Amino acid sequence: MWVVAMFDLPTHDKRARKAYAAFRKELLKDGFSMMQYSVYVRHCSSLENAQLHIRRTSHMVPDEGEVRFLLITDRQFEKMVVFLGKKIVKRDQPEPAQLQLF
Repeated sequence: MWVVAMFDLPTHDKRARKAYAAFRKELLKDGFSMMQYSVYVRHCSSLENAQLHIRRTSHMVPDEGEVRFLLITDRQFEKMVVFLGKKIVKRDQPEPAQLQLF
């Protein structure tokens, strides 16, 4: 299971930029990796584990802006198609940080 964190946070003043940086740092500390600007992903071993990371990270959401979390399965994630320019590119996705045994 993958947790995708997508956010649009203001950076119009020093306080807002500090809140943005703190939220981004918290995502990285919790094991998320940057997929593209304002989109971070984290692999989780189960739905319960994914919900734990969402709850943990939701406490750091700044007062302004918008943050969304999306849960997708490994199968859905591997079907992702990435376009860079006009070519279809098979990009290496980040490896899960933990070993899964089924």
